[in-house]
This record gives sequence, structure tokens and C-alpha cells, in this order.
Amino acid sequence: MFAEEMLSLLLRPKEPASQYTELNVSRILKTLHTLELRILERFPGSGISQVCAELRLVGAEVEQLIERMRQPIWIVRIVVFSGIAALLALVIFTVRWSMQISAEVSGITELIQSLESAINEIIFLAIAIFFLGSLETRIKRYIALRTLHRLRSIAHVIDMHQLTKDPVHMLGAAPSKVYDPKRFESAFELNRYLDYCSELLSITSKLAAIQAQYLNDSVVLNAVNDIENLSGGLSNKIWQKIMMLDMLTLEEEGEREGGREGEIVG
Repeated sequence: MFAEEMLSLLLRPKEPASQYTELNVSRILKTLHTLELRILERFPGSGISQVCAELRLVGAEVEQLIERMRQPIWIVRIVVFSGIAALLALVIFTVRWSMQISAEVSGITELIQSLESAINEIIFLAIAIFFLGSLETRIKRYIALRTLHRLRSIAHVIDMHQLTKDPVHMLGAAPSKVYDPKRFESAFELNRYLDYCSELLSITSKLAAIQAQYLNDSVVLNAVNDIENLSGGLSNKIWQKIMMLDMLTLEEEGEREGGREGEIVG
């Protein structure tokens, strides 16, 4: 009974993956394109819009990379299978040759030496098969790590663009100096700018995470986790600034309401 149930599970056709259980690169790129249009509409010609355009190019490369990850590299597989077959043939030939020699062995010392040689050959075969068997994964890992390195660099570039956007300048307590960064005219514009930076960091982490979705490799997964932690930490700093802006906005609204009440009472 148990065997029949296991057989039915194995023969059951694979159900298509739901769109809500895995990331879809085309939808991520569509969201990124919409975000780029929003940035260009509010901050045309800004540095953050150029970073968004660069991220869109990297996203297109990620889309092509995922298609390559889904498909096997047949050339590598043919070479690997041929190499494994050649190694097996070599081992079989060596074992038969050792058996022929063992038939002529006259002492226990020579027999032990023959067994030791056979064990060494088996160990060498196992190492060679493991190396050849992981060749395709290591090639895909190398390609994925190059893209992940670019995404990590883009995350740092986004952080540099929001680094000088200080909400304290909205208080207007200190006069503007020559080397001060460009200030925004309103708290709303600064809020939008910081929010766009946070969204770019989120999309950057998603473009990294989608690569681990199609490549089961511990090295790639660790690199993806590093980018997600980096993006999350940088986004937290941005949201601290956004919360400060919200507090400033609430204080200004409270002062305006208090002034109106004073005028009415007067």
C-alpha cells in the first residue's frame, strides 16, 4: 500500500508554479520601469534617475541569465559524461589488470600492495567524478556572482545618493553654505526622493534573490543573503530620515493649526 502511494506521487504530473510562490523577473522589470518613469517625472536629469536606468540594464542581464540557468549547458554535460565514461573504462581496465597480477601473487605483502593501489584508484575516481559533476554548477555560479557583484555596487551607489539628503536642513535653522549639498524646496520632495531610493534598494535585492531561485548553490545563496542584508540595512537608514520628515511635517501642521486658532480667538 505504501509503495503504491509513493509510486502515485512520483508519477503525478508536476503542477505549474503559482505566480505568488516565486519571483517573476518580468514583473520586477515592469515595476522598475514604472519607478523610472516616476523618478523622471519628478526629478528629471537627476543622478538617481541615471542609477535607475543602470539598474534597468542590469535587470535585463539578469533576465537573460535566468533563462540560461533554467537550461542545461549541453556542451559541458557531454564533456562531463564523456570524461566520467573514460575514467570508468580506465578503472575497469586497471582492476582487470590487477586481478591478473593478483593471480600470480605469491605473498601477502604483494596482495596488500595490490589492494592499496585499487583503493587509491577508487578514491581518485570519486574525486574526479565529483569535480566533473559539479562543473556545470560552478560555471553558472561564476556567471551569477559577476551579476551579484554589480548589484551590490549599485546598492552602495544608491546609498551615496541619499547620504547627503539630511532632513535637518528642512528646519532652516542654519544658513546655506557654499559646499552644502543641494537642498529640496519642500519636505514632500525630499520624502519622495528618499522613498524612491528605498524602492530602488528593494528592487535591487529582488533582482539578487531571483538568481538563487533558479540556482541551488550555497555560494550564490550566501552572496544573495549579503545583498539582501545590505539593502535592508541601507533602507532602514532611509526610513529613519522619512520618519523624521513625517515628524517635522506634523509639527508644522500643528503650529499652523495653533496659529489659526489664535487668530480666531483674537
